[in-house]
Amino acid sequence: MQNTLITLSLIIPLAPLAGALLAGLFGKTIRRSGAHWVTIIGVAVSFICSVLVFKYVIIDDFNGGKFTYVVYQWLQSDNFDFHIGFLIDGLTAVMLLVVTFVSLMVHIYTIGYMKDDPGYQRFFSYIALFTFSMLMLVMADNFLQLFFGWEAVGLVSYLLIGFWYKKETAIFANLKAFLVNRVGDFGFLLGIAGVLYFADSLNYAEVFAHAEKTKFSGQVIQIIPGVDWSAITVICILLFIGAMGKSAQVPLHVWLPDSMEGPTPISALIHAATMVTAGIFMVSRMSPLFVLSETAMTMVLLVGAITALFMGLLGLVQNDIKRVVAYSTLSQLGYMTVALGTGAFAAGMFHLMTHAFFKALLFLGAGSVIIAMHHQQDMRKMGNLKKYLPITYWTALIGSLALIGFPGFSGFYSKDIIIEATRALAGHSQSGIAQFAYFSVLAGVLITALYTFRMFFMVFHGKERMDDHTKSHLKEPGWVVTGPLIFLAIPSLLIGLVTIAPMLFGGYFSNSIQTPEYNVLGEIEKHMDGGFGVGAFTLHGLLQPPFILALTGIALAWFFTLKRPDYAESLKKGLKPLYLILVNHYFFDRVYQAVFAGGARKVGNILWNVGDRKIIDGLVINGSARTIGLFSRVFRKLQTGYLFHYAMVMVLGLLGMLTWLVWPVVKGVFNGV
Repeated sequence: MQNTLITLSLIIPLAPLAGALLAGLFGKTIRRSGAHWVTIIGVAVSFICSVLVFKYVIIDDFNGGKFTYVVYQWLQSDNFDFHIGFLIDGLTAVMLLVVTFVSLMVHIYTIGYMKDDPGYQRFFSYIALFTFSMLMLVMADNFLQLFFGWEAVGLVSYLLIGFWYKKETAIFANLKAFLVNRVGDFGFLLGIAGVLYFADSLNYAEVFAHAEKTKFSGQVIQIIPGVDWSAITVICILLFIGAMGKSAQVPLHVWLPDSMEGPTPISALIHAATMVTAGIFMVSRMSPLFVLSETAMTMVLLVGAITALFMGLLGLVQNDIKRVVAYSTLSQLGYMTVALGTGAFAAGMFHLMTHAFFKALLFLGAGSVIIAMHHQQDMRKMGNLKKYLPITYWTALIGSLALIGFPGFSGFYSKDIIIEATRALAGHSQSGIAQFAYFSVLAGVLITALYTFRMFFMVFHGKERMDDHTKSHLKEPGWVVTGPLIFLAIPSLLIGLVTIAPMLFGGYFSNSIQTPEYNVLGEIEKHMDGGFGVGAFTLHGLLQPPFILALTGIALAWFFTLKRPDYAESLKKGLKPLYLILVNHYFFDRVYQAVFAGGARKVGNILWNVGDRKIIDGLVINGSARTIGLFSRVFRKLQTGYLFHYAMVMVLGLLGMLTWLVWPVVKGVFNGV
């Protein structure tokens, strides 16, 4: 069994890598069809192997549901061991299934979406490489490999967001994503350095054992001389800063909406199951460290609550179909982060899993609409597409209902459990931050339903606002587009119902996630008569505020979008200051452009003008040249080539020497007299 697991673990990341290399290096040889076949087969093999690993390790409970394997030792320095290795447990297994399945659907979908693009082979190479990078990240058993995967997904996302490199907005977006993530990654790297310094290891098992044994008690860091900071708090905050960058939490969220400049398939892959969820996965993996710092957990809770509420509000004023879905991703990532902050790490991972399916469905559904509309993304130029795109319509409806947490859909179970966990923490701690977090996730339900069904009604219902040429060509895309939509709609509907009990209350994450002293999920289970039951939980949800708020959001969206759109315009004019704040994204982008980007350019200009031109070029390089030239001109005048000049110099030199020799004698005579 162990040899089988070793083989499967190696195939999982290497199969997509092989496809990426073949499509990237031999794209012209294997042509377009060859490029998509080698990458799709590679990801399909990875998915099948992930299913087998899940069966052997989790279902068959091999080695207690945890399997580790060191592939090779990369470096041995003193007592430090740096290696590449795999860790398969409940946390890894669910990420493997999600990443490989969603990636497989995206690969198939890409055949239809990118069929006319000249960079077809290059795109398939990139998305397969992206999948490899994410798999290396989630399978890591040490911080070194985690950081490798972390940076690799950042690099490939840079290439994918700027895939259309002749488009200025795409180049601006990928540079923005790269730079913002460098801010988060700097904190992440410092956090890893702190782990190595205090735990003397980068291997998860050794670090977590050190944390359990010592609790990091008495270990401090002096960021400011003379002021002691708890080492574990500093380490966890630094690690979370890395998560804020990757998972786009306020204030490091600004890159994610602009990443819509890339092709729609990569928007689905980045926003659904891979890059943006890396931060949520990492904090869950580091739960043995985070539970030791109440301050760090409070920070996680606060940042998540702010992101969930305020990023959701931005979705209300967007008219680009992809940007609406993008801001919903930001808000849902905030929900996941809130779950982590409450200590309900399992609930955060549960929402990550359900969100991956219905968000990929919504993005690919948006892409289907964009294909049919000849790459028109403005919802104000759509309408009544239900008539022309029936498969897209029904799958988008399933995705929308899952997103707003409508009872029976996957998002209902994962979102409601986060709300319940936040309410339990707010009731237990009585802290202002916990109360604010509960308000944020509750208000987010209304906001999510409002912007989601505003988009749904604008696109699929109401008057047809497209031009006659577009209308004449409207039709459902081929099976390579609609097939993935159907396959993603199934888990969007059912996966939450099937997995909530084992994942949250059945001990699925017991060997991979550590809960804090106050276990909110345990408290929720205690208050359920007769233990947890899916049916009872569903009925309970029908009587709770989130369901009422979701229905209210749908009703408001219908009223303002279909019934009385003129009221929406009047409301926009009446609340113009608020509308301007929202449409300018709280001015984050402008401030960052003016202060950080503009400030960096000004500093660069000063260093160039003063440091480079005046000091280095003017004083050091050109100044030394001018000095040599000055001396050269002086000495050149001494070498005239005339004999009488040289004779005169010789006579003057001889007189000088005689004066130097005779002067002491003359001076002595005069002194004697």
